[in-house]
Amino acid sequence: MRDYEEKEYDAWGAMSTDREFALSAAFPALMRKVYVWMTLALAITALTAYGVASTPALLTAIYTSKFLFWGLIIAELGLVFYVSARIQRLSLSTATLLFILYSIINGATLAFIFALYSTSIIVQTFVVTAGTFGAMAVYGYFTKKDLTSWGRLLLMALIGLIIAGVVNIFLHNSTMDLIISGIGVLVFVGLTAYDSQKIKQMLLMQEDMGETAQKVALMGALSLYLDFINLFLYLLRLFGRDR
Repeated sequence: MRDYEEKEYDAWGAMSTDREFALSAAFPALMRKVYVWMTLALAITALTAYGVASTPALLTAIYTSKFLFWGLIIAELGLVFYVSARIQRLSLSTATLLFILYSIINGATLAFIFALYSTSIIVQTFVVTAGTFGAMAVYGYFTKKDLTSWGRLLLMALIGLIIAGVVNIFLHNSTMDLIISGIGVLVFVGLTAYDSQKIKQMLLMQEDMGETAQKVALMGALSLYLDFINLFLYLLRLFGRDR
Protein backbone atom coordinates (compact mmCIF):
# COMPACT_ATOMS: atom_id res chain seq x y z
CA MET A 1 0.00 0.00 0.00
CA ARG A 2 2.79 2.38 0.90
CA ASP A 3 4.61 1.60 -2.35
CA TYR A 4 1.44 2.43 -4.28
CA GLU A 5 1.05 5.76 -2.48
CA GLU A 6 4.66 6.66 -3.22
CA LYS A 7 4.20 5.81 -6.90
CA GLU A 8 1.01 7.89 -6.99
CA TYR A 9 2.81 10.78 -5.36
CA ASP A 10 5.65 10.49 -7.86
CA ALA A 11 3.17 10.53 -10.73
CA TRP A 12 1.45 13.68 -9.46
CA GLY A 13 4.84 15.25 -8.74
CA ALA A 14 5.91 14.60 -12.32
CA MET A 15 2.68 16.08 -13.63
CA SER A 16 3.16 19.17 -11.46
CA THR A 17 6.75 19.58 -12.66
CA ASP A 18 5.67 19.21 -16.29
CA ARG A 19 2.96 21.84 -15.81
CA GLU A 20 5.38 24.29 -14.20
CA PHE A 21 7.83 23.72 -17.03
CA ALA A 22 5.09 24.38 -19.59
CA LEU A 23 4.13 27.59 -17.83
CA SER A 24 7.71 28.78 -17.54
CA ALA A 25 8.24 28.04 -21.24
CA ALA A 26 5.09 29.79 -22.48
CA PHE A 27 4.95 32.78 -20.14
CA PRO A 28 8.07 34.71 -21.25
CA ALA A 29 7.12 34.32 -24.92
CA LEU A 30 3.58 35.53 -24.25
CA MET A 31 4.85 38.53 -22.28
CA ARG A 32 7.17 39.41 -25.15
CA LYS A 33 4.22 39.28 -27.53
CA VAL A 34 2.29 41.72 -25.33
CA TYR A 35 5.00 44.36 -25.53
CA VAL A 36 5.87 43.69 -29.17
CA TRP A 37 2.24 44.13 -30.22
CA MET A 38 1.88 47.23 -28.03
CA THR A 39 5.08 48.79 -29.44
CA LEU A 40 4.08 48.05 -33.03
CA ALA A 41 0.64 49.56 -32.44
CA LEU A 42 2.21 52.71 -30.97
CA ALA A 43 4.58 52.95 -33.95
CA ILE A 44 1.68 52.58 -36.42
CA THR A 45 -0.30 55.27 -34.58
CA ALA A 46 2.66 57.66 -34.50
CA LEU A 47 3.48 57.19 -38.20
CA THR A 48 -0.17 57.59 -39.19
CA ALA A 49 -0.55 60.74 -37.10
CA TYR A 50 2.61 62.24 -38.60
CA GLY A 51 1.57 61.25 -42.11
CA VAL A 52 -1.88 62.82 -41.77
CA ALA A 53 -0.41 65.97 -40.17
CA SER A 54 2.05 66.24 -43.07
CA THR A 55 -0.80 66.12 -45.60
CA PRO A 56 -2.71 69.42 -45.20
CA ALA A 57 -5.59 68.34 -47.44
CA LEU A 58 -6.19 65.18 -45.41
CA LEU A 59 -5.79 66.96 -42.08
CA THR A 60 -8.23 69.66 -43.15
CA ALA A 61 -10.73 67.08 -44.39
CA ILE A 62 -10.75 65.24 -41.06
CA TYR A 63 -11.07 68.30 -38.85
CA THR A 64 -13.46 70.36 -40.93
CA SER A 65 -15.89 67.56 -41.69
CA LYS A 66 -17.95 66.68 -38.63
CA PHE A 67 -19.24 63.60 -40.42
CA LEU A 68 -15.74 62.27 -41.09
CA PHE A 69 -14.32 63.21 -37.69
CA TRP A 70 -17.13 61.71 -35.63
CA GLY A 71 -17.24 58.75 -37.97
CA LEU A 72 -13.62 58.00 -37.08
CA ILE A 73 -14.31 58.45 -33.35
CA ILE A 74 -17.30 56.10 -33.49
CA ALA A 75 -15.27 53.59 -35.50
CA GLU A 76 -12.55 53.65 -32.83
CA LEU A 77 -14.98 53.02 -29.99
CA GLY A 78 -16.80 50.38 -32.01
CA LEU A 79 -13.60 48.48 -32.75
CA VAL A 80 -12.50 48.42 -29.10
CA PHE A 81 -15.89 47.20 -27.87
CA TYR A 82 -16.23 44.69 -30.69
CA VAL A 83 -12.81 43.12 -30.21
CA SER A 84 -13.19 43.06 -26.41
CA ALA A 85 -16.63 41.44 -26.57
CA ARG A 86 -15.92 38.90 -29.31
CA ILE A 87 -12.25 38.08 -28.79
CA GLN A 88 -13.07 34.42 -28.04
CA ARG A 89 -14.97 34.03 -31.31
CA LEU A 90 -12.52 35.93 -33.51
CA SER A 91 -9.50 34.23 -35.01
CA LEU A 92 -6.12 35.51 -33.90
CA SER A 93 -5.38 36.91 -37.38
CA THR A 94 -8.70 38.78 -37.51
CA ALA A 95 -8.24 40.21 -34.01
CA THR A 96 -4.71 41.31 -34.91
CA LEU A 97 -5.89 43.01 -38.11
CA LEU A 98 -8.62 44.84 -36.18
CA PHE A 99 -6.01 45.99 -33.64
CA ILE A 100 -3.87 47.33 -36.50
CA LEU A 101 -6.91 49.06 -38.02
CA TYR A 102 -7.70 50.64 -34.66
CA SER A 103 -4.10 51.88 -34.38
CA ILE A 104 -4.35 53.50 -37.82
CA ILE A 105 -7.69 55.21 -37.12
CA ASN A 106 -6.44 56.41 -33.75
CA GLY A 107 -3.37 57.86 -35.44
CA ALA A 108 -5.57 59.77 -37.89
CA THR A 109 -7.63 61.30 -35.09
CA LEU A 110 -4.49 62.22 -33.12
CA ALA A 111 -2.84 64.05 -36.02
CA PHE A 112 -3.98 67.35 -34.51
CA ILE A 113 -1.21 67.23 -31.90
CA PHE A 114 1.39 68.00 -34.59
CA ALA A 115 -0.60 71.12 -35.49
CA LEU A 116 -1.10 72.27 -31.90
CA TYR A 117 2.23 71.45 -30.28
CA SER A 118 5.86 71.88 -31.22
CA THR A 119 7.96 68.83 -32.03
CA SER A 120 10.14 69.45 -28.97
CA ILE A 121 7.10 69.38 -26.65
CA ILE A 122 5.81 66.19 -28.28
CA VAL A 123 9.20 64.46 -27.98
CA GLN A 124 9.68 65.65 -24.40
CA THR A 125 6.22 64.40 -23.43
CA PHE A 126 6.80 61.07 -25.15
CA VAL A 127 10.05 60.52 -23.24
CA VAL A 128 8.37 61.36 -19.92
CA THR A 129 5.42 59.12 -20.80
CA ALA A 130 7.70 56.22 -21.73
CA GLY A 131 9.67 56.56 -18.50
CA THR A 132 6.57 56.82 -16.30
CA PHE A 133 4.79 54.01 -18.12
CA GLY A 134 7.84 51.76 -17.89
CA ALA A 135 8.31 52.38 -14.18
CA MET A 136 4.66 51.63 -13.36
CA ALA A 137 4.56 48.58 -15.63
CA VAL A 138 7.62 47.19 -13.82
CA TYR A 139 6.02 47.97 -10.45
CA GLY A 140 2.81 46.21 -11.42
CA TYR A 141 4.74 43.20 -12.68
CA PHE A 142 7.01 42.69 -9.68
CA THR A 143 4.98 43.95 -6.72
CA LYS A 144 3.66 41.35 -4.27
CA LYS A 145 0.76 43.64 -3.38
CA ASP A 146 -2.61 42.68 -4.79
CA LEU A 147 -3.75 45.62 -6.93
CA THR A 148 -7.28 44.30 -7.51
CA SER A 149 -8.78 47.01 -5.30
CA TRP A 150 -7.04 49.62 -7.46
CA GLY A 151 -9.06 48.47 -10.44
CA ARG A 152 -12.42 49.33 -8.88
CA LEU A 153 -11.26 52.73 -7.64
CA LEU A 154 -9.57 53.63 -10.93
CA LEU A 155 -12.64 52.62 -12.93
CA MET A 156 -14.83 54.96 -10.85
CA ALA A 157 -12.22 57.73 -11.21
CA LEU A 158 -12.11 57.16 -14.97
CA ILE A 159 -15.89 57.48 -15.28
CA GLY A 160 -15.77 60.72 -13.27
CA LEU A 161 -12.91 61.94 -15.45
CA ILE A 162 -14.89 61.34 -18.64
CA ILE A 163 -17.96 63.13 -17.26
CA ALA A 164 -15.87 66.10 -16.09
CA GLY A 165 -14.16 66.28 -19.48
CA VAL A 166 -17.47 66.36 -21.33
CA VAL A 167 -18.81 69.08 -19.01
CA ASN A 168 -15.68 71.18 -19.50
CA ILE A 169 -16.10 71.05 -23.27
CA PHE A 170 -18.97 73.48 -22.75
CA LEU A 171 -17.48 75.44 -19.82
CA HIS A 172 -13.99 76.01 -21.31
CA ASN A 173 -12.62 76.46 -17.78
CA SER A 174 -8.81 76.46 -17.85
CA THR A 175 -8.48 75.69 -14.12
CA MET A 176 -10.84 72.75 -14.43
CA ASP A 177 -8.89 71.57 -17.47
CA LEU A 178 -5.67 71.64 -15.43
CA ILE A 179 -7.29 69.62 -12.64
CA ILE A 180 -8.73 67.10 -15.12
CA SER A 181 -5.34 66.69 -16.76
CA GLY A 182 -3.60 66.11 -13.43
CA ILE A 183 -6.19 63.55 -12.32
CA GLY A 184 -6.01 61.91 -15.74
CA VAL A 185 -2.27 61.39 -15.34
CA LEU A 186 -2.76 59.80 -11.91
CA VAL A 187 -5.56 57.54 -13.16
CA PHE A 188 -3.57 56.15 -16.08
CA VAL A 189 -0.40 55.82 -14.02
CA GLY A 190 -2.42 53.62 -11.68
CA LEU A 191 -4.08 51.72 -14.52
CA THR A 192 -0.69 50.93 -16.03
CA ALA A 193 0.40 49.17 -12.83
CA TYR A 194 -2.98 47.47 -12.40
CA ASP A 195 -3.15 46.23 -15.99
CA SER A 196 0.46 45.05 -15.88
CA GLN A 197 -0.26 42.85 -12.86
CA LYS A 198 -3.56 41.61 -14.32
CA ILE A 199 -1.94 40.66 -17.63
CA LYS A 200 0.83 38.79 -15.82
CA GLN A 201 -1.71 36.82 -13.78
CA MET A 202 -3.77 35.95 -16.85
CA LEU A 203 -0.75 34.82 -18.87
CA LEU A 204 0.55 32.68 -16.01
CA MET A 205 -2.67 30.66 -16.35
CA GLN A 206 -1.94 29.82 -20.00
CA GLU A 207 -0.42 26.39 -20.52
CA ASP A 208 0.99 26.82 -24.01
CA MET A 209 1.46 29.21 -26.93
CA GLY A 210 -1.86 28.26 -28.51
CA GLU A 211 -4.21 30.72 -30.20
CA THR A 212 -6.27 31.24 -27.04
CA ALA A 213 -3.18 32.24 -25.07
CA GLN A 214 -2.02 34.56 -27.83
CA LYS A 215 -5.42 36.27 -27.92
CA VAL A 216 -5.07 36.91 -24.18
CA ALA A 217 -1.69 38.48 -24.91
CA LEU A 218 -3.21 40.58 -27.70
CA MET A 219 -5.90 41.94 -25.39
CA GLY A 220 -3.20 42.72 -22.85
CA ALA A 221 -1.32 44.66 -25.52
CA LEU A 222 -4.48 46.61 -26.33
CA SER A 223 -5.00 47.52 -22.66
CA LEU A 224 -1.43 48.76 -22.23
CA TYR A 225 -1.58 50.59 -25.57
CA LEU A 226 -4.66 52.50 -24.37
CA ASP A 227 -2.97 53.27 -21.04
CA PHE A 228 0.10 54.65 -22.83
CA ILE A 229 -1.87 56.78 -25.31
CA ASN A 230 -4.09 58.31 -22.64
CA LEU A 231 -1.17 58.96 -20.28
CA PHE A 232 0.68 60.66 -23.15
CA LEU A 233 -2.31 62.87 -24.03
CA TYR A 234 -2.90 64.01 -20.45
CA LEU A 235 0.78 64.78 -19.95
CA LEU A 236 0.80 66.65 -23.25
CA ARG A 237 -2.07 68.81 -22.04
CA LEU A 238 0.00 69.68 -18.95
CA PHE A 239 3.33 70.29 -20.68
CA GLY A 240 1.81 72.13 -23.62
CA ARG A 241 -0.51 74.48 -21.74
CA ASP A 242 1.39 77.54 -23.00
CA ARG A 243 0.38 76.59 -26.53
